[in-house]
Amino acid sequence: LARRHFVAVFSSPAQRARDTAELAGLTNITIDPDLQEWDYGGYEGLTTPQIRQQRPGWYLWRDGVVPKDAEHPGESVHQVGARADAVLAQVRPLLAQGDVALVSHAHMLRVLTARWLGLDPDCGRLFRLGTGTLSVLGTEHDMPVILTWNVPPAAFE
Repeated sequence: LARRHFVAVFSSPAQRARDTAELAGLTNITIDPDLQEWDYGGYEGLTTPQIRQQRPGWYLWRDGVVPKDAEHPGESVHQVGARADAVLAQVRPLLAQGDVALVSHAHMLRVLTARWLGLDPDCGRLFRLGTGTLSVLGTEHDMPVILTWNVPPAAFE
């Protein structure tokens, strides 16, 4: 990505997201707390199989999370959607000047994509996203679309 010009680059505050941005060759990175990962509350650090031991059939997009403590109260999909809307409100005016890069986490980016497309936040469940992949959102005839999705970085070289 270092060969591409971005008018702005935003990253989640998580160190792993900032490291990913730097490894991708992105510079002038602005940390945006709205790009942080979904607050999984009491499920933070647990895998889906571990959660399903306590709650058989659990599905994040349908069942949500349980609170943990004051620092990790958990978020609903609609709260994550509100953060995605805030990111998009900041990004949309910049797009008139060129491309913007967002470095975040799979669930957050899935919700952000749903909101870009004008869908409810829980429609993020429809967009599987792998780790370290690239996706490009854009427009066609002034309507939001997905231009590329879940592409391994080597495909962009």
